Amino acid sequence: MGRRRRAGAGVPGPGGRSSYPPEQVIEEGAVVRVLGVDPGLTRCGLGVVDGRPGRASLVAVGVVTTPAGDELGARLVALEQAFEAWLDLHQPDAVAVERVFAQHNVRTVMGTAQAGAVAIVCAARRGIPVALHTPSEVKAAVTGSGRADKTQVGVMVARILRLAEMPRPADAADALALAICHSWRAPMLARLA
Repeated sequence: MGRRRRAGAGVPGPGGRSSYPPEQVIEEGAVVRVLGVDPGLTRCGLGVVDGRPGRASLVAVGVVTTPAGDELGARLVALEQAFEAWLDLHQPDAVAVERVFAQHNVRTVMGTAQAGAVAIVCAARRGIPVALHTPSEVKAAVTGSGRADKTQVGVMVARILRLAEMPRPADAADALALAICHSWRAPMLARLA
């Protein structure tokens, strides 16, 4: 892979959202480090890849867990501490978080949204650009089909990253898929911005 090109700190855009200003446009072929976050209160997948369109390599992968019986505030603080530690350790150029989509289980949606919001706040506090990707966008990016199942996503993540087996649990594979999706799309998104 080519040399890693740091995108630098994000600059707040309209409404305080991070954006890719012209000085952050990622050069064609430059390697971007992305932290992917598959948000959840009980299990939150984290994956870091160095990638550029068509290529990606694994930096780190893991899952942060919080006990379901703990108070909500304590669980969110535990997630914040984990996100901050990963940001310190891996210094990503961008953070990609799964966009919350409607589900029948409101409690699951709320926990997912809360965990995702903590990741977004941690990144924004450091000026790191944040992108939200829908599950179908991520599936299409890594498998070619927006309707792929979790096994298909895991198999393709392993293939793309040249891993001997699928990352487990599925939250870890999903976080890597988010990071891959964004690293492949970041140069195009930057040009469009």
